[in-house]
Amino acid sequence: MTAAAAATALRIHGGRVDLAASAYPDAPQPWIDLSTGINPTAYPIPTLAAAAFARLPLTTELDELCAAAAEAYGLPGGAVVLPAPGSEIAIRLAPLVLTPPQPSIAQVGILGPTYGSHAAAWRAAGAQVHELGALPDPQAHFDVVVLVNPNNPDGHLIAPEPLADFAECWTASGKRLVIDEAFGDLRPELSVLGGAALPRGVVVLRSLGKFFGLAGLRLGFVVVNAGDAPRWRDLLGDWAASGPACTIATAALRDKAWIAATRSRLAADRGRLDATLAAAQLEPRGGTDLFGFYESADDGDLVDRFARAGILIRGFDHSPRLYRFGLPADEPAWQRLQRNCDTLSG
Repeated sequence: MTAAAAATALRIHGGRVDLAASAYPDAPQPWIDLSTGINPTAYPIPTLAAAAFARLPLTTELDELCAAAAEAYGLPGGAVVLPAPGSEIAIRLAPLVLTPPQPSIAQVGILGPTYGSHAAAWRAAGAQVHELGALPDPQAHFDVVVLVNPNNPDGHLIAPEPLADFAECWTASGKRLVIDEAFGDLRPELSVLGGAALPRGVVVLRSLGKFFGLAGLRLGFVVVNAGDAPRWRDLLGDWAASGPACTIATAALRDKAWIAATRSRLAADRGRLDATLAAAQLEPRGGTDLFGFYESADDGDLVDRFARAGILIRGFDHSPRLYRFGLPADEPAWQRLQRNCDTLSG
């Protein structure tokens, strides 16, 4: 694959260090992956018994996992927490659960630009997808509305009170609402899971991979009104989380000291990221404490420029001057990023 083709492919998803290394074989090693919004300092994995890998997860382990998630995220009255093998799977399953009966074509409004898998999943299911700039009027002719809060990649926030009001009005007539809170651990006060009730028709997605840095564990959660849970349970199956994932995630979700310390560290690192990228004339345009969203002062392809230096970042076809940068994992990575930013400004 040529460098130009790779630069295009690297705009689809973050984390493709293997593809970048193949396309840029002369880049300095080791690669620094700043293309995702994943915490580079992961939750420390506890010691696991070998038996956890040799048997199916126990019902008690799955129940304890869901209880820990409810404690950490909040759980409105009448709602249930269901584990999923990553929130990406839940995104792909949503059209199967929420699509209206054929022969009608689902009309889906997605607040964007946002995480591309939402639109891809609905289009694959035959829906007509409309990009929205704001929450629609409750009378709008969409079957489903999808939003990410905080949004990826620009970090746009929707306050919980107006969102809860919208959810109640929107679902009153049988419409559906998907709220992706993959980055919700950074701003827990924004979550609709802190409310008194979760209306039928609302689906809330959470991810363990982002804030806890455990993307490889492939664990997420679907939170719905109990009346909407059977179809999700049918599709997710009996063992939607592995035994080891249950043990690790339960410990992580209940580790309040680690969570508080991590929020503080991430906020400080995000401030350092803004200052570091200023040397490359990159202006912050949003983001969260796990990633920044920046605008370049020129039209040069920064995905290609940074890749030649062994640093993977995320670009966007819809906005060539906009880029997302995650956080470096350690001081050598910070220093290398700084040196390359200084080179770009020279």
